[in-house]
Amino acid sequence: MRKESCSTHNTTQHNDKLNSKAMVELSHAQQWLEGQGEGWFNNLTLSLLFLLFISVLFWRKFNRVSSTKLNLPPSPPKLPLIGHLHHLFPFFHSACRDLSNKYGPIMLLQLGHAPFLIVSSPDTAKKILMTQDTEFADRPLMTAARIIMRGYTNVIFAPYGEYWRQGKKLFGEGLLSLQRVQSFKHVREKISRSCSLQTPVNLGEMFRAFITKTSFRCAITTTSQDGHRLAKMYNGVMTIMGDFSFEYFFPSLGWMDVLTGFRRRLRKIIQENDIFLDQLIEEHISKSTHNCRKKEDLLDLLLQKEYNLTRGNIKALILDLFLGSDDVATSLEWAFAKIFNKPNVMKKAQEEVRRVVGMKSKVHEEDIHQMEYLKCVLKETLRLHPAGPTLVPRINNKVASVNGYDIPPNTTVLVNVWAIQRDPKIWDNAEEFIPKRFTNKSEIKSPDHTFIPFGTGKRLCPGISFGIAILELFLANLLFHFDWKLPGDLKELDMTEWQGFSLKMKAPLELIPISHFA
Repeated sequence: MRKESCSTHNTTQHNDKLNSKAMVELSHAQQWLEGQGEGWFNNLTLSLLFLLFISVLFWRKFNRVSSTKLNLPPSPPKLPLIGHLHHLFPFFHSACRDLSNKYGPIMLLQLGHAPFLIVSSPDTAKKILMTQDTEFADRPLMTAARIIMRGYTNVIFAPYGEYWRQGKKLFGEGLLSLQRVQSFKHVREKISRSCSLQTPVNLGEMFRAFITKTSFRCAITTTSQDGHRLAKMYNGVMTIMGDFSFEYFFPSLGWMDVLTGFRRRLRKIIQENDIFLDQLIEEHISKSTHNCRKKEDLLDLLLQKEYNLTRGNIKALILDLFLGSDDVATSLEWAFAKIFNKPNVMKKAQEEVRRVVGMKSKVHEEDIHQMEYLKCVLKETLRLHPAGPTLVPRINNKVASVNGYDIPPNTTVLVNVWAIQRDPKIWDNAEEFIPKRFTNKSEIKSPDHTFIPFGTGKRLCPGISFGIAILELFLANLLFHFDWKLPGDLKELDMTEWQGFSLKMKAPLELIPISHFA
């Protein structure tokens, strides 16, 4: 009886200690949350996050998973429930770079429920992307991507396999023709109106609108001129893809996505997309039925019976255009900002473009091949500001071995190209914008994996060459037709980064154009 009483007393004391320790850790986590500004959680209230902590207070006690049998990569100290999330502010990619400098080029993080492997060296990146690419060829199951892309039936997020191979082949056949690139005339006229009025042009906004419409029209022939609907659809998809989802990081708390409005926003975007895409599909079906025309574009290919695609599959594949367009527009915005902030680079780039084009009225695709310095400018921009700083995430379906470490199954793998491409051990004056470092380097990726802004290997996006071609053509035309100056009393552009689905400029890129041929 006394033994039993003593045992009960000891158990109670042990539980009290656990509860006390958990409350102390909870208090520390709450203090950290109260001190945060902008970041991943800027769309959530402190009260909801505090509720999250309370609801799973004893998560560590009851859900601890043993990893003693695995030789795991190094990790920083973590908190219960949130794991390493508190280490990753204000920006994920730069925080991971700082942690990797301390814990090594391969590092395991726990973000809520989800394990993440962070790779920050070219040698290890090559193993993940090339040598062991089949082991890491799948994509993690992210909430917004799953729903918007109809169960991961687009190319970017599709599981590695026959469907993905077929989708990639279709994109290569049906998408990439610069012959359909929208005339630059409309953009030139819009900028010219600002020249006469001496008013600033929001170049970032213009880039996204133009490149989205151009990509769509290169892939899909349509009579629709509703640019506003297309822009709204684009903005909706890109915003929700970058939003925080409880379901991914804390599966048992997926219901919190309802309280934060995430699910409601997701449903609204799906409904709006369906209306627009159904209109495009019906238009193509009708024309094919009445005119018996041959295949003309990507959508015609997708509608062919031999591919046996559902309407949902077709919509998901079309939405890949938005993801690719965002990378191109973001890269163009950074390129123009970097050039403008370096007058000597601007002068040299404009001189080259105007010398090559000569007396012609605009830049043509064949002119670009002679613009070596312009290509160097774009590569240096992509080195410093890759649109996807950690590439599209990958996942392993079973235990894998990398650099002697065991990687648990279902670990999300992120290759921090932002860190690799700014590594001072690899690049001289790594933080400086020096286009000439890419002289005589023609590839958009390097064999040693020190420069891979769009990744490499089997899952490299099939639209990269097309996107780069549009980027070069647009930038060359802007440099050919116009000179530029800052509005008002501004001394220089604000180059602060903003992390969403891609790594954008936080402040609008606004400049006043001056017609060169006025």
